[in-house]
Amino acid sequence: MDFNAQHLTHLADLAWVWAAQFLPRLGAAALILAVGFVAARWLSRAMNAALARAPQVDHTLHPLLVSVARYTVLILVAIVALRQIGFETSSLLAVVGAAGLAIGLALQGTLSNIAAGIMLLWLRPFHVGDFIDVAGRSGAVEQVSLFTTRLRTYDGLFLMMPNSAIWNTALTNYTRNGGRLVCINVAVPATVDLDQARQRLLEVAARTPSTLRDPPPVVFVDNVAAGAMVLTLRIWTEPQGAGAVARAIVEATKRSLETLGEKFTPTQIVRQTPPDTDPSRYLEGRAPVHAA
Repeated sequence: MDFNAQHLTHLADLAWVWAAQFLPRLGAAALILAVGFVAARWLSRAMNAALARAPQVDHTLHPLLVSVARYTVLILVAIVALRQIGFETSSLLAVVGAAGLAIGLALQGTLSNIAAGIMLLWLRPFHVGDFIDVAGRSGAVEQVSLFTTRLRTYDGLFLMMPNSAIWNTALTNYTRNGGRLVCINVAVPATVDLDQARQRLLEVAARTPSTLRDPPPVVFVDNVAAGAMVLTLRIWTEPQGAGAVARAIVEATKRSLETLGEKFTPTQIVRQTPPDTDPSRYLEGRAPVHAA
């Protein structure tokens, strides 16, 4: 009994000494972690505010820069906290590296999203605000992160796509280039004055907002058949306003031709998309520059 009592007393003394030495270090580590989390959150907010006031930094890169800064602070804080409670960080890093390799093999899909996210942020086939069509889905880009890209569909729905699905698929960016081609086919009687009808269509194009002056609008006879003549009006417009321009110009064309008399009344006005082989789809060989 005396031996057991002495043994228990010895264990209690050891526990007390250990607690007296370890608990303050554990408390200090917890305090370091708490301060680190607060500092990381404050840094994220400060960087967001600073980047919002820095127009020279692409908005597409904002989430990545903020995430890198935040996780860098958290990793440094975690290392300091572990050293505070006595962990050897050199051996810990070796264990983390081995664990990271195992986790990487198990999460190949996630790593492919990270690799695709890095490539998207590096090559930047689209920017925040661009309207894209990829993998059968379309929407305006709201955010690009290392794992996913967030889109807003035309009817306001939230759409999140994995980066690997975007990187491995052909992508159409509707707003990157400096102009969009809008074509209107107007069917009128073949007996109308061609020059007068052409001039009226060019006037309609000149009055339509968002119409580009370079290259200038053109009107030509597409075909004549069965007593009808089809005039084609082709204009270049700003990408964001292409849909509104197409709708406005159809109505304006009808009203304008009707003012010339009954014989100029169009029998059909149709928006047409030229085939890929039609050279007029391009800005006469010029490469439009993406707006900053």
